[in-house]
Amino acid sequence: MDLLQTNTHPPELSDLLGGKLLLNTSIKSYYDLILLSRAGISKASAESVISFTGMSKKNFVEDILNISIKTLERKQDDDKLDKRTSSLVIEVARVLEHTYRVFNDKEKVQRWLSKPNNALHGDSPLSFFSTPTGIGMVEDVLTRIEEGVYS
Repeated sequence: MDLLQTNTHPPELSDLLGGKLLLNTSIKSYYDLILLSRAGISKASAESVISFTGMSKKNFVEDILNISIKTLERKQDDDKLDKRTSSLVIEVARVLEHTYRVFNDKEKVQRWLSKPNNALHGDSPLSFFSTPTGIGMVEDVLTRIEEGVYS
């Protein structure tokens, strides 16, 4: 079931990560995200984030997480990912939350994420998700859009 079809509000970070039941914790602060990264998020949580990007699981896992799809597929849904991978997925989820707040429509979000963007030197926002610096650049573009600056 599509979250935006059942709710007029954009998904929250915990929704993007699969919901409170899947996370086994609530997210109240950035410190909670650090604790979550340290503990590792589940494979199911990562797959939830992937579903919101519009990318194929294979492309997301190999291009953004820099691991093989076979490595991920061998894991059970509740198996934990390592700290680095967990942190990267959480940061992608934070950007997705921001993107959904800006565009408030899943199709618009996925289209914006996949289209070349002049503010990102002609690359798509998704192509920047593989590094923390790239994620920060996408965040900056979203903030400019919110403030009405052409991006």
